[in-house]
Amino acid sequence: MRSRTRTLRTVGRYVLLTLIAAVFVGPFLVLLATALKPGSQPVYAFPPDLLPAPPVLDFVVEAWTAVPFARYLVNSVLYVVLTVPAYLVVSALTAYPLARFRFPGRQAVFLAILSTMFLAPEVMLIPRFLVVSQLGLVDTFAGVVLPGLLSAIGVFLLRQAFAAIPQELPDSARVDGAGELRIFWHIMLPPVRPTLAVLAIFGFVNVWNNFVWPLVVLKDEDTYPVTLGLAYLAGTFGTDTRAAAAGAVLAMVPVVAFFLAMQRHIVEGMSGALKG
Repeated sequence: MRSRTRTLRTVGRYVLLTLIAAVFVGPFLVLLATALKPGSQPVYAFPPDLLPAPPVLDFVVEAWTAVPFARYLVNSVLYVVLTVPAYLVVSALTAYPLARFRFPGRQAVFLAILSTMFLAPEVMLIPRFLVVSQLGLVDTFAGVVLPGLLSAIGVFLLRQAFAAIPQELPDSARVDGAGELRIFWHIMLPPVRPTLAVLAIFGFVNVWNNFVWPLVVLKDEDTYPVTLGLAYLAGTFGTDTRAAAAGAVLAMVPVVAFFLAMQRHIVEGMSGALKG
């Protein structure tokens, strides 16, 4: 009886997880099916006709060639490469002293940084634009990258991860004559690498999906990221749902690939960051 109850619980758990996965994966599968449908197959049929018959790549090629889609993808990759490593460095250098050093106002500084999590991005839009404009960085890669180098969630998670490291590790390194920079690099950073991996995923997704700020600060279409390219693509094709869906699928491929490459770090990183 106990074995049967355990089996039913396991089956119920897997059914629930399958339903949750379907809720999250379902829209992407519908988007992919729409991109692969031939022109003769209606998109908004009732009852819904989800399977392409037959699958074609015509609209994928059309989305790729109608606008400089490759250029937009390269721009987004450049924004990610310029932003995410610097974002990790700034977050780590900010979180480390907040977690391990004792100085007046430490808690106030941390709470001030943490309070920015409750501000809507639109609230900071005008102040950021004014600062970027005064620095002469409008319509530049730096104007897009610099405002995203510090994140409250990154500082919070890394502070928790640094605080969970036993004090004996840095103390023994100091006894051996190691300086603070060496302790930070060789002693403190290795245990928080899973948290850094999680933040890298968050940073990648945020930079890749960023739309409003590039729309405000960029004017030259040659510097557009893929999100603005998708909007441009949708405007070019108007009501051509298949081409817009194909562009969205092309834009999602790098995000999915990066997530699959980094997914093993997620549970480990989150559990380590939330200790203490």
